[in-house]
Amino acid sequence: MTTARKWRIARMVFGWLFALVMFFPVFWMALTAFKTELDAVASPPLLFFSPTFENFREMNERVDYLAHLWNSIVVSLGSTLLALLIGAPAAYSMAFHPTKRTRGVLLWMLSTKFMPSVGVLVPIYLLLIWLGLLDTLTALTGITLLANLPLVVWMLYSYFKEVPGEILEAARMDGARTLTQLRYLLLPLTAPGVSSTALLAIILSWNESFWCINITAVKSGTLALAIASFSNPEGFFWAKLSAASLASVAPIMIFGWLTQRQLVRGLTFGAVK
Repeated sequence: MTTARKWRIARMVFGWLFALVMFFPVFWMALTAFKTELDAVASPPLLFFSPTFENFREMNERVDYLAHLWNSIVVSLGSTLLALLIGAPAAYSMAFHPTKRTRGVLLWMLSTKFMPSVGVLVPIYLLLIWLGLLDTLTALTGITLLANLPLVVWMLYSYFKEVPGEILEAARMDGARTLTQLRYLLLPLTAPGVSSTALLAIILSWNESFWCINITAVKSGTLALAIASFSNPEGFFWAKLSAASLASVAPIMIFGWLTQRQLVRGLTFGAVK
């Protein structure tokens, strides 16, 4: 066996081990979701047990799962669509019409991600009360949009920079306006990158928990709020908490598996010429 083949086998084994380690918490959560509360806290942990669906039934009785699921879908898709509508023109402008301040603007946008969300919780909470938007999907969608917009602009900017400017220059010489260039040339040429940006924004929006827990309640709570409701002063009900977590992450995990090829293709867009 050659040295190169040994290295390939070693990398493959390491990759599988790393994947198993990363997937184990999800596997154990799924396993615990079908246990009774006694089995969930048994020591040593039980790998074989009699499965039950009681946790899912009690979860649905305690929280309206379909309503929370709908809110998560609305917030994720709504904030992502708005982020693309705002981010694409901004990225186009900075990629093809840069100024001496463009780099500074990009760095400033990225720097907003460095500040912890709790640092602006009180002013935003008071502002939402004043506007009458507390516990509304509008507020949660808007905040999620603002949280993901810097990342969307940065990603689209990097993809747009891969497109030769001569293509757009030729379109302008033929009389194509800015929106025409963006719609019929730039977006189709960077479709893999735009798709991966949208997929990543959807995943980040779906997993947003801080703002959901702090500015929503009954009317506009997402699945993150449904999970948090199983934590109370009496302690953790691990089996029910696992059932709620599994029901919350399952849709986005399935979505990720179905779109992983497009996501990887978009993230590597422009890497090889």
